Amino acid sequence: EVQLVESGGGLVQAGGSLRLSCAASGFTFDDYAIGWFRQAPGKEREGVSCISSSDGSTYYADSVKGRFTISSDNAKNTVYLQMNSLKPEDTAVYYCAAVDRVVVVTTYWEYDYWGQGTQVTVSS
Repeated sequence: EVQLVESGGGLVQAGGSLRLSCAASGFTFDDYAIGWFRQAPGKEREGVSCISSSDGSTYYADSVKGRFTISSDNAKNTVYLQMNSLKPEDTAVYYCAAVDRVVVVTTYWEYDYWGQGTQVTVSS
């Protein structure tokens, strides 16, 4: 059974940092693209960052460039999102997703597997 489980969310003050983890089971990250998405109340789901486990290519939304870093540990079937310099507008539920692609995929509708989400709240 394919499962993705996010962890690491919480409450942090503006300017602080969090590291989200996405632990996968039932498949390996090799040859998959893994994405982080977020959704705030009343907002559409937004692609935050994505990585190709095959070649390490990455994508970042303009809103998080320079602040967030995505990484993948294929041996552990785990992807991370290091979030620094957090802003209140980063507040959202963050989801990890995976799709059987060897290139970066930035559109959420192309992803097949999703975690349950982890809440990130940034206070000002």
